[in-house]
Amino acid sequence: MPVNPETAARTIRLLLLDVDGVLTDGRLYYSNNGEELKAFHIQDGLGIKLLQRQGIEVGIITGRTSALLARRAAELGIQRVIQGREDKSCALDELLANTTLTLEQIAFMGDDLPDLPAMARVGLALTVADCSSTVAERAHWQARRGGGRGAVREAAEFILRAQGKLDAALEGYSG
Repeated sequence: MPVNPETAARTIRLLLLDVDGVLTDGRLYYSNNGEELKAFHIQDGLGIKLLQRQGIEVGIITGRTSALLARRAAELGIQRVIQGREDKSCALDELLANTTLTLEQIAFMGDDLPDLPAMARVGLALTVADCSSTVAERAHWQARRGGGRGAVREAAEFILRAQGKLDAALEGYSG
């Protein structure tokens, strides 16, 4: 039976995010010294904060390992961070072992094939505008914006709107 994204979003208590292609534009940048650089969109960061302030936790599961990501996650107050895990379904099991949440209460936002096993298990599978076509076919909801370009913010507002919490989340930001 097909999933109604708005209905599924009403029960979400944890949004899990991939990094490269979701929180970033998916491109890898290296300095002349061999340092890896990543660019994160400020609107995505505020979207994460809006979710957290409304009682929805945010976590990260990524196949790569990056000190930059650890720093950004700490800045945003994201405590559930699993790095260096190609098998994201197994990482999801690891996360489930440390929570009372059910799969139906979890959303996962990914953009490419390694994300599909985890996306197929959760209550709400989200993706970005510039994802792989296979992921787009299997996601329950797709952002209009690309990875690293505000797609996470768009997903955050979608979840908050479905839960009737968007107005409360935006309170204090209207002039």
